[in-house]
Amino acid sequence: MKIIKFLKDWTLIIAIIVGIAAYFIYTAIPVLDSTHKVALRAVEIIQPMLIFLMLFITFCRVNPRKLRLCKWHWWLLLFQCGMFTLISCILILMPQSGLRVVLEGAMICLICPTATAGAVITKKLGGDIAHITTYTILINIANAILIPLLVPYIHPNPELGIINSALLILGKVFPLLLMPLLAAILLRYLSPRLHFIVSHYHELSFYLWAVALALAMTVTTRSIVHAQVAFSTEMWLVVVSLASCLLQFYLGRKIGARYNDKITAGQSLGQKNTVLAIWMGYTFFTPITSIVGGFYSIWHNVINSYQLYEKKKMDAKRLENSKRDQ
Repeated sequence: MKIIKFLKDWTLIIAIIVGIAAYFIYTAIPVLDSTHKVALRAVEIIQPMLIFLMLFITFCRVNPRKLRLCKWHWWLLLFQCGMFTLISCILILMPQSGLRVVLEGAMICLICPTATAGAVITKKLGGDIAHITTYTILINIANAILIPLLVPYIHPNPELGIINSALLILGKVFPLLLMPLLAAILLRYLSPRLHFIVSHYHELSFYLWAVALALAMTVTTRSIVHAQVAFSTEMWLVVVSLASCLLQFYLGRKIGARYNDKITAGQSLGQKNTVLAIWMGYTFFTPITSIVGGFYSIWHNVINSYQLYEKKKMDAKRLENSKRDQ
């Protein structure tokens, strides 16, 4: 039990180290040189499958009757979709911009959906699980619409054309972001017993996330090693990931405070599905932009750790005061 607790407490660091080490160990073995293309193709297949399964297990725990829409949902959606669209327009109008890669990194950080583990942290902080779950579904739907709609104009493919490119991207995004939800709803009504079993194996999504994060870090490391951009550009991507993280936690809490739901809105906007962000980076954008997802994962976990520490401190203080009053 102690080993499992240790692994859970340090999953982020372990996954990052394992992912980075795996790349360098694998590429350092000459006999495996001929397998590089096959391995990369395997990761491109496995990664979306892991994301799908994580979302599917998470959505199996969702009771549609408990989902609640609230006003701050629309403000957060407006911010994420609006910023993504605005930066897309800048890149479409200025395709040769020297800041192209950095702006793409910002786009990924701003549009990326809420983390599947967002509800867990929100519950620990005293937020509303139904509200963050509802927003997670809404922002996944928004991603499934906006990415196929705008990315073909940002990265046009002369051989396919805009419409075919959009359909190709839609074919990758829709099954990944919306099919898990539809599959979970169908399973709930077609096979309640199987749905009950899956929903009670929610711990499995945690381990899938750990594997997916390690693979994502391996791909990110490969992108950094093979990057043909200046070191300063890479550093700007790190800065963008930090700035985006701080901005979104701040705005989320600020907007949520107006509707007495500060914690939930802050987590909804600030805590991201970074494995998906990394996948989006190397799948739809310039591959080096995948590093924003890796660093965002570090930043939002640092913020969450601090928030949990402050919450424990406040709870301990309340308990001490209540004992004193008695």
